[in-house]
Amino acid sequence: MALVIMNVLLLLFSVVLVRSDQTTTPLKSFKISGNVTYDCINIYKQPGLDHPLLKNHTIQMKPSRTELNSQTGNSITQKNKIKCPDGTIPVLRNTKDFLTSANLFPENYVHPHSVDSPGTHIAGVRSHAGPYRGIQAWVYGVDLKIEKDQASYSQIYLGSGVNNKINYISAGFMINPGYFGDGRVWSYGFWKGKDGKGCYNTACSGFVQVSQTIPIVQPIDISPTEPSFLRPFIHQDKNTGNWWLTYLGPDKPNGDLGYWPKELFDHFDNGANMVGVGGVVKASPSGSSPPMGNGKFPDGGRRTSAIFANIDVLNSNYEQSKISSFPIEILVDSPQCYGLRVGTVKWYRRTRLGYFFNYGGPGGNSCGV
Repeated sequence: MALVIMNVLLLLFSVVLVRSDQTTTPLKSFKISGNVTYDCINIYKQPGLDHPLLKNHTIQMKPSRTELNSQTGNSITQKNKIKCPDGTIPVLRNTKDFLTSANLFPENYVHPHSVDSPGTHIAGVRSHAGPYRGIQAWVYGVDLKIEKDQASYSQIYLGSGVNNKINYISAGFMINPGYFGDGRVWSYGFWKGKDGKGCYNTACSGFVQVSQTIPIVQPIDISPTEPSFLRPFIHQDKNTGNWWLTYLGPDKPNGDLGYWPKELFDHFDNGANMVGVGGVVKASPSGSSPPMGNGKFPDGGRRTSAIFANIDVLNSNYEQSKISSFPIEILVDSPQCYGLRVGTVKWYRRTRLGYFFNYGGPGGNSCGV
């Protein structure tokens, strides 16, 4: 399973943007910054529905609510920059330059010294005690400076695999200049399904966006003085079997962004066998690995490295539990460059953490392949 996960990570780093549907005339557009524009597309004509497995799919407008126990926190609050008209949803416009960068990304990113997952390093935890119906966590966002041919992620994920074939969903933060064309922090979602291929966000078909105001992918405003947390929740709908992405916050209502339809997967019918959280980085072809987390080694304290906190999972009966109540495996493949510590703390700058994982490291040229 470890080899399969590393291969999925390689796919995640090297996936090509296939298309973004520009054949549908947007009803309205929002330009967030110089290279970021969202088009409000008819929800029934969105690119996510063009997948051949979704020819007869009926859109689910909202999930069968799975409530989690409330938690206090200082989550990221984005300004309400996007509000698409009724019947439309926001889709990130893929400009010519954006598509060019995305199509060159796999070629420039393949490291020749490993056939499995060249230059990829991880630090995190996972549990194989499934089946699981969902996972959520407070994910710490940090504005790092990395090179154009590097990438650094903070993610929650779940997966199931049989005979080196895997279904996989992840969400969180990424800094990926080769993919987006800038060095900002972005929210993202990724999936890999029954056809063995995967896709980010709404760049190609698969993910069904339903929120009129919160796109699955967007640049995030990171505060230089306060910790910035995102609380993504990936969960399987009780009635439909679809896999929803919801952003949770200290105040209701929660943000139900959309979902990955069950038709995309062949190993998720009864939940996911594995869940996990962690940091992932991808080295440049020269072998230099970028920083992970906030670029510092964890020492078990509260003020160093980055944090995953309040990691909750849903078991096969949709009952909520801490991931620490299940057997967990610690993953650190390059301890000279990255680390991970487990700890507990009641409060951290107004954020209630409880059980948490410190992770991160400076990277460098000695991390291996």
